[in-house]
Amino acid sequence: MRLKIIIAAWVLFSTSLFAQKTERICGEYIYHAPENVSLEQAKQTALERAKIEALAEKFGTTVSQQNSTVVENKNGASDVRFLSLGGSEVKGEWIETTKEPQYTVSYEQGMLVVKVSVCGKAREIVGAGIDFTAKVLRNGTDVKFESDNFRDGDAIYLGFRSPTDGYLAVYLVDESQTVYCLLPYLHSPSGNARIKSGKDYVFFSEKNADRAETAIVDEYVLTTDKQAEQNFLYVIFSPHEFTKANDNLRELSYEEFQRWLAKNRTRDKDMKVEVKGLTVIK
Repeated sequence: MRLKIIIAAWVLFSTSLFAQKTERICGEYIYHAPENVSLEQAKQTALERAKIEALAEKFGTTVSQQNSTVVENKNGASDVRFLSLGGSEVKGEWIETTKEPQYTVSYEQGMLVVKVSVCGKAREIVGAGIDFTAKVLRNGTDVKFESDNFRDGDAIYLGFRSPTDGYLAVYLVDESQTVYCLLPYLHSPSGNARIKSGKDYVFFSEKNADRAETAIVDEYVLTTDKQAEQNFLYVIFSPHEFTKANDNLRELSYEEFQRWLAKNRTRDKDMKVEVKGLTVIK
C-alpha cells in the first residue's frame, strides 16, 4: 500500500494519563491450517487465537480479533491471503506480549499444524467505555459514503463524533506491517488531535476543516500495485491527553507501533481503540 498525501488546514491541542493495573496471562492454541494458508499466516492466526483463549480463560468473556481474507484472481487461478491483527472488544484486552511466542510446527495427514504458547500483559474491561462513532468514508464526506472497500486512487475520510472531550490519533497498517500516522496531521504543532464533545468531525478533508482554527489538513488517497490488499485503520481515542508514536517521517514498524500502543493502554484505562479493516483493489 502506498499512501499519497495532499496538504491543506486544521487545528490540534493538548493535557494527562492514568495508571491501570494489568495482569500477566499465558495461553496456548493448536491451529490446523487449510491448505491455502502459508506457514507464516498459520503462525499469526495461531498466535492471535492463543491470546483470545488466554483472555477468555482469565476474564471469562468473549473477545475478538481483526482478521480478513483477500482473494486475487490471476489468469483464472485464485490466490487467497489471510490477515489477522489481534485485539479484544468486550471484557478483556491484550496489552503487550512480554516474551517471544514458542511455536511447534508439524504435519498430520498432510495438513499443517501449528501449536503456539504465548505470555503477556492483559487487563479486564470493567466498564462500557466511551461510545464514540467513527466512520470510514470513500470519495465523499457524508455518511452515505461509508465503506470498507476502496479502489486504487480513492480518497479516504474519517467521520468522528465523541460524547466527551478528548484526544484522537489515527494510524493505518498495510500488508507489509508498515504503520502510517494519518492523524495528527503532518504539520500539527501537537502530537494529537483535540476533540470537543458532541461535535461532528470529518478528518482528511480541507473542505470540512474549521476555518476558525489554524494548522494543516492532510488529504489522503489509498493506492495499491496489487490486485487486492488488506489494510487496518486504528482509531485511538482517550479523554486523557496522549501523544503520537515517535515515528520517522510519519512511518514506523508494526512492532514499534504495538509497543507504543501497549504503553499508552497500560497507563490509560479509558483509552479506546477501534480497528477497521479496509480492502483496496486495483
